[in-house]
Amino acid sequence: MPDLPEPEKPIDLSPGPTGAAPKPAPAVKRVDILIWVLISFVVPSIFILLLHHRLAPDKSILDLRGELPLKGILAFFVALGTWNVARMEKRPLAAYGMPPRAAFGARFWEGCVWGFAMLSLVLMIIRLTGHFEIDSVALSGADIFKYAIGWGLAFYFVAISEEFIFRGYLLFIYTRGMSFWVSALILSLLFGAAHLGNPNENPFGILQVVVVGMIFCLTIRRTGSIWLAVGFHLTWDWAQTYFYGTADSGLLGVGRLLHSSSVGPTWLTGGGAGPEGSVIAFVVLLLFALFVQVRFPNALYLSAKEQKAKESNPIQP
Repeated sequence: MPDLPEPEKPIDLSPGPTGAAPKPAPAVKRVDILIWVLISFVVPSIFILLLHHRLAPDKSILDLRGELPLKGILAFFVALGTWNVARMEKRPLAAYGMPPRAAFGARFWEGCVWGFAMLSLVLMIIRLTGHFEIDSVALSGADIFKYAIGWGLAFYFVAISEEFIFRGYLLFIYTRGMSFWVSALILSLLFGAAHLGNPNENPFGILQVVVVGMIFCLTIRRTGSIWLAVGFHLTWDWAQTYFYGTADSGLLGVGRLLHSSSVGPTWLTGGGAGPEGSVIAFVVLLLFALFVQVRFPNALYLSAKEQKAKESNPIQP
C-alpha cells in the first residue's frame, strides 16, 4: 500500500514569514500499519495462546472465567496499538474517530440505551408471534450484580476490540484512498467473515453482522466518533447473554439473569444463533439506521477526498 496523504488540514506550500515552506501533514505509512498489526494481533495472540491451556475455556458455552481475561487482553492490545500508531503518525486519536474524552460521554450512553432497546424490541416482536418465552429468573442475591458487572465488562472489551479493529484505524486507512461507503462495506464484510466460525450461526445471523457493521459505520459517519457504536455493541450483546439469557452468536452464557426459550422457524426466532439471527433483527436494525439518519443529519466523518473538497471550498451554498 503506498503512503497516503493526511487530508485533515490543507497543505499550505507558500513560504512563511521566515521564507520556509511549512511541513506537509503526516502520511499513513506501511510501517505504521505493520506495527499496528503486530501490537494489535500478533502480541495478544501469543498471550492468549499461552493462557489458553491454563484457562481451558469451554468452546460450547460463554463463561466469564475464559471470556473476561481473553477479551480483556485483546481489547488492551488493540487500544495500545491504536494509541501507538497515533503517536507515530502525530495525530490525535480523534482523527481515527475515537476522542478519549468522549469515551464515556453522551454518545456512549446513548448507544447503550439503543443497544438494549433494539434487542428488547426484537424479542418483544418474537414474543408477540408466540415464539419466545421468559420462563423464570435464574439468578438471585449477589449473583445478580456479580454477573451483571462481569458480563458488562466482558462485552465492553468485546465492543472496544471489534470497533477499534473494524471501525477505527482500519476505517481511517481505507478512507484515505477510497470513498467512505466502499470502505465501510469492505470492513463490514470482513466483520461478517470474522463471525463465520461461531457455532450454530445461520445466514441471517451473518447477514445481521454485516448489516450492523454498516450501521455502526453510519453512526461514526454522522456523529464523528466511534463511541455510540461501542455503547450499542456492548448492551446488544449484554442483553442477549446476561439479561434475557438467549444465545449470542450461537452460544449461551453461564450466569444469565433469565431462563428463556424460543420455539419456531429459524428465520423468525434465530434458532441456535439467537435473536440476532432472526429476520426480525434485520428489520429492527434497518429502522434504527433510519432513526440515525434523522437524528444526525450531517456527515462529520469524511473520506480524504471529501475532506480535501471541503477545504478547497469551505463555504457551501
